[in-house]
Formats: sequence, C-alpha cells, structure tokens
Amino acid sequence: MRKIYILVVFTLLFASCENKKKDTAVNLNDSRKLSPKEWTKKKNVNSKSKAILEKWPEFNAFDTSFDALYSVSNIEDLTLVIETLIEKQKLLEKSKYPKEFNLPEIKGRQKVVKTFMLKVKGDIEYSEDTKSSIKDMIKAYNALRNQFNVILNNTFDKSLILEE
Repeated sequence: MRKIYILVVFTLLFASCENKKKDTAVNLNDSRKLSPKEWTKKKNVNSKSKAILEKWPEFNAFDTSFDALYSVSNIEDLTLVIETLIEKQKLLEKSKYPKEFNLPEIKGRQKVVKTFMLKVKGDIEYSEDTKSSIKDMIKAYNALRNQFNVILNNTFDKSLILEE
C-alpha cells in the first residue's frame, strides 16, 4: 500500500511540473509581441508651441524617433527604438533650449520621460512585461508636450511674485 501511495505522489508531482513548463513557454511568446494600437496617441501641441518647436532641431529629432515607437511589433524592434530615443534624449538635454522653453518645468518633464525610457529599457533587459512601462513613458511624453502649451498659454506675470 505504501508503494502505491509513493508512486501516486511522484506521478502527480511530475504531471504538475510538466504543465507549468508549457504555460511558461506560452506566456513568454505572448509577452514578446507588442500591440501599439492599445497605446495612447501623442498629444498635439498648439500652433504657438509648434512654431517654436519647429526651430529646435534636437527636439524634432527626438519627436520623430518617438513616432517610431508606434510602429514596433516585437521586443527586438522596441529595443532599437528605445536605444535611439535614449541617444536623442541625451542630445536634446545638451542642446540649446529656445528662450520660451528654457525653464525648470520643461527640463523636469524631460527628466521624467528619460526615467520612464530607462524603465522600459530595464524591463526589456530583465525580460519583464513592458506594457505598463511603455504606457507610463507615453503618458510622461504627453505631459511634456502639454507643458509646452501650458507655458505659452499662461497669462500670469511671474514678476508680480518674484523679486528681481
């Protein structure tokens, strides 16, 4: 009787381990595919901001590279796009900002975008699920683009509260 009990336990143990291996393989294949259609689209900037941003070549290069994010279909494509974005972001950080956008508000938003780009890169390197990180990065980028609009539409005179 004891031998039958041990045989049943080992059989169940091997059967349960085998199913987990198959499930893991299926999950890895599913996480390697990406669906950019689910992601939030880029926010538009208003005409005032657009006129200034068109004269800022480093931002235009970064913005064009960000558009490539919506054409990725797998992790390998995403890796290339993220690497390009990080390089363009470094150039943007070192560039000469337009007078209207040379503010801590813009630079702070840009650092947040950089942080989320690095988070996506880390998720790729450690084979983690990148969906939430990508959505956070897009949200941060949209906040940066929205900040351009906020700055130019702001009618409050800062000299009223600042001592200069």
